[in-house]
Amino acid sequence: MAQAELEAFLERLQTTKSIEELQLRAHELRDLYRVSHVIYHIVKSSGEHVGAFTYSLEWVRRYIEKDYPSIDPVVLGAARRFHPIDWKMLDWSGAQARHLMREAMTYGVGNQGWTIPIWGPQGEFATFSVNHSSSDAEWAELIRTHAKDFLLVSHLFHQQAKRIINNEVATPATELSPREREALSLLSLGQSRAEVADSLHISENTLRAYIDSARHKLGAMNVTHAVALALANGVIQPSGALPKY
Repeated sequence: MAQAELEAFLERLQTTKSIEELQLRAHELRDLYRVSHVIYHIVKSSGEHVGAFTYSLEWVRRYIEKDYPSIDPVVLGAARRFHPIDWKMLDWSGAQARHLMREAMTYGVGNQGWTIPIWGPQGEFATFSVNHSSSDAEWAELIRTHAKDFLLVSHLFHQQAKRIINNEVATPATELSPREREALSLLSLGQSRAEVADSLHISENTLRAYIDSARHKLGAMNVTHAVALALANGVIQPSGALPKY
């Protein structure tokens, strides 16, 4: 990835104003580095969990429902370390851990991972992980090439998450971003998600993140409702054109 792309991403990250937008940043970062997943998770001093991730919601629900954090070698390993951890170096010998990984892979989780533990002065503990499906040699090259980037991004991600959690950023505007408006505009024309993603030169997963963010801002129950509200409020035009501001 070009340095200019990373710098542009970091600028967007440092102006992110909500957890919903932070979720978008996770999707953007995943696409920039062409990895399977990016995951940020923080446990506040109050015990509350906050996250931004590209995993499917189905897997997240399953992970919580089965209480997998209590046996996950990544979680247990990160809680005892201060330096980045390659998942291959963790103890996966137990039957429960092996079952966890097998099931995770059926939900699209990759076989390789790198987790950065982040310890804060106010008792918070966070992790930033990059996950991918690749051979050991390919994975080693990716980490060798981008480790410094991942370290930088992880701490800025954590810094911005803390600012959002502590209400140290301005209240996010209810108006949609240009990308969110473009996505709803193309959907209003009857294009499929695949067609919209292709038109915007983004992945379908990133498109879903934009749509979910727009739906949240509009207070819509689903995508159809979001398009209807956007049309009704003049955010997009029936022709699919964007209004000029």
